[in-house]
Amino acid sequence: MLFNRVLIANRGEIAVRIARTLRRLGIASVAVHTPSDAGARHVREADLALEVPSYLDIEAIAGAALDAGAGAVHPGYGFLAENAAFARRCAEAGVVFVGPPAAAIDAMGDKIRAKATVSAAGVPVVPGASEPGLEEWRDFPALIKPSAGGGGKGMVLVRSAAELPEALASARRTALAAFGDGTLLIERYVESPRHIEIQVLADTNGNVVHLGERECSLQRRHQKIIEEAPSPFVTDAMRARMGAAAVEAARSVGYVGAGTVEFIVDGTSGAYHFMEMNTRLQVEHPVTELVTGLDLVELQLRVAAGERLPFGQEDVRLDGHAVEARVYAEDPARAFLPTGGRVLALREPGDALPGGEGGALPGGHGGGLPGGRGGVIPGRQGGGPVVRVDSGLVEGGVVGSEFDPMLSKVIAWAPDRDTALKALDRALAGTAVLGVVTNVPFLRALAAHPAVVKGELDTGLVERALPDLLPEQTTTPPDEVLAAAALTFHAMPQGDDPWEVTDGWRVGERAWTTWRLETRDGVHAAQVRGLPEESADVLLDGAAVPARIRRSGAELAVTIGGRTARYLCVRDGDTLWLGRDGASWSFTRHLIGDPGDRAGAAAAADGVVRSPMPGTVLVVKAQQGERVSEGQPLLIVEAMKMEHTVTAPRDGVVSELSARPGQPVDMDAVLAVVTSEEA
Repeated sequence: MLFNRVLIANRGEIAVRIARTLRRLGIASVAVHTPSDAGARHVREADLALEVPSYLDIEAIAGAALDAGAGAVHPGYGFLAENAAFARRCAEAGVVFVGPPAAAIDAMGDKIRAKATVSAAGVPVVPGASEPGLEEWRDFPALIKPSAGGGGKGMVLVRSAAELPEALASARRTALAAFGDGTLLIERYVESPRHIEIQVLADTNGNVVHLGERECSLQRRHQKIIEEAPSPFVTDAMRARMGAAAVEAARSVGYVGAGTVEFIVDGTSGAYHFMEMNTRLQVEHPVTELVTGLDLVELQLRVAAGERLPFGQEDVRLDGHAVEARVYAEDPARAFLPTGGRVLALREPGDALPGGEGGALPGGHGGGLPGGRGGVIPGRQGGGPVVRVDSGLVEGGVVGSEFDPMLSKVIAWAPDRDTALKALDRALAGTAVLGVVTNVPFLRALAAHPAVVKGELDTGLVERALPDLLPEQTTTPPDEVLAAAALTFHAMPQGDDPWEVTDGWRVGERAWTTWRLETRDGVHAAQVRGLPEESADVLLDGAAVPARIRRSGAELAVTIGGRTARYLCVRDGDTLWLGRDGASWSFTRHLIGDPGDRAGAAAAADGVVRSPMPGTVLVVKAQQGERVSEGQPLLIVEAMKMEHTVTAPRDGVVSELSARPGQPVDMDAVLAVVTSEEA
């Protein structure tokens, strides 16, 4: 018998996704939230919400489960999902932990111990070493990993002995901050590998099956960006061998529930080696759901309630192809630094979130299981592409620096891979998050890259392809977008002063108004005359071009030279945000003569060291009065579990140093000033 009430010990898109399956099953959901998350989407989606000091506070969350009368706790992924102490605390409180036994978490959560365990079970592993004595490693290139980690956090690629000491120090800091454990291991780095993982399921009666593989080779900083199922590289025979190895790895630790066994695969020979096992649901689980027709959250709940798996290995079938893209709050044009802000306007594509309108997970398209047994996604009508969005976003919500930068996931299913990629692109083009810079244009470019379209993937592809994926004009708005912004400002009341009214208080022919609009890459000028909502002109390439706008709420239709483009539009004070085709731009208005020119400001601020992102000062490496060289590390700023080293902009003396370890800082906040000794 399933539970009457389940507490979700998580936030964001995964908490929303779990809540919706619970609703479909008629199970009451309980959300937990920190004070700053009280208005978050996962709180609104739940039947009951309780405040806790932190998503890592074991006692507070266990206490909330008891207070709410929850029969089970679902940890999602991240936070306490792979915390054996939390699993034990739930058991002590008499609440079912929806996940594997604590002993299995211990065995697989420690990468060093996990490698030894699966190696003994006959599963091939990557050569490496563990503490102590990592400083003596000399087989390069090598990859440093937090032993207790996951999600790519704290992983550092080292190519020489000279890089090793600083790399170990950085990895330890990140591991401690993210997982509370600074233990590291090091492994031989496999050049140009594919990252392929196998989804497994196990019940309490000894039944273990696998649900095929996911291709996760498209990564940046060892974190996945786009995933798909099945892999375009894996053959049926290879799937059977890797699946059997994954099942043996799960059996070796007495695994129960949903888990993922990750492999590094040689893209030439197909040889595979065990990397780690994630003892939880994966971020990319939707692609497996869409090709198998199974609801993994429901199956987790049924197994946790003591039910047998309702199928065997012979019943699992893969149908069609699914691709997932992760939408992050980050700026690809600024080295993927985390961003933040308030979500001013939001548009998301897709049929529904899991368990949404009608209670169905989209994509029950024939993969499923015979007989309509438990855990099967309800069928969908028709055979065309399906789009699904798992999201934690809500208009008015604030994206801060204290949590992971992933905001949502856009997933597309189709009968074949090519159609699925095209459906994903259309869905991303229909995504708009105004107020927060995201990676959506980058995702579209990556999904359309020739190597991706051909399925020729490896974990280094993204880095090699960056020049093609991030052209120089990435942050510069196209001329027609700049004109659309100027037209929109031109149509808006500018103030009470009649001299500020555009096209007013003039004699004779309408005059051109020059708008100076500041964007992320500088200040641009655009000229407009007339009334944009009736008849106007914009100046493009020295010629007057007829233009007109139509507004309906946050929707904006802009016609320039007979061509109409549709935008999502919102104004925030003197800043206007426009979104189109997955991209977004912000424009801050400056009338003629306004001194807000970034080039001049940059010249005046020469030597000023600013924070590249909203976050927290982690380490201060310099002292006031110290002589430094251009490029010398001065500080380390951390945001969303990612470190960024801030360097000296030139040779000189640190004349001002306001930053202190532990200090929260905004983007562009002044951290220090380096004064030229010649000044």
